[in-house]
Amino acid sequence: MRVIGVDPGTRVCGFGVLEAIDGTLSHVSSGIILAPSKYSIPQRLKTIFEGLVEVIGKHSPDEMSIEGLFFAKNARSSIKLGEARGVALLAAALCGISVHEYAPTEIKLALTGRGRAKKEEVQKVISSIFGVNNWEKLDVSDAIAIAICHINLSNAKERFGFSFIRSRRRRRRFSLDDLPSQR
Repeated sequence: MRVIGVDPGTRVCGFGVLEAIDGTLSHVSSGIILAPSKYSIPQRLKTIFEGLVEVIGKHSPDEMSIEGLFFAKNARSSIKLGEARGVALLAAALCGISVHEYAPTEIKLALTGRGRAKKEEVQKVISSIFGVNNWEKLDVSDAIAIAICHINLSNAKERFGFSFIRSRRRRRRFSLDDLPSQR
């Protein structure tokens, strides 16, 4: 299975192409698609779209994994992120590859065991997997994390028939009933 992970953005879009064969994970390619801030938003989106189509054409991934929507404090930032996601989804659809979305907390939980882990912690885990100490940008390591998350979760779902990671809506409170009984 070859997967492209995409961390969308209107200025910098990170991508990482990974391949999983018989349980072995290998790094195929990664990088950023840079859309200069001097460009208008439509021109930036066009640049990102063309860059993603080129990467997909060059590396022929089977599937795309992308970070799902999350709610930011700034509505304008959320809208711009949504536009960049839309362009990435369109590129995948036009290239005929399926898309899988994961929430940021799911990705962090799948890699570090903590849904609220910092980006640096995720980058450290990825660095230990591939032996790369310096990533071009955090966007690249985020895209690789998204691809790893998809590969791991789809393998688990294929083997066991269900997904292990489910997002929680609210924090569970513990009571005395949760403690093991003393018999």
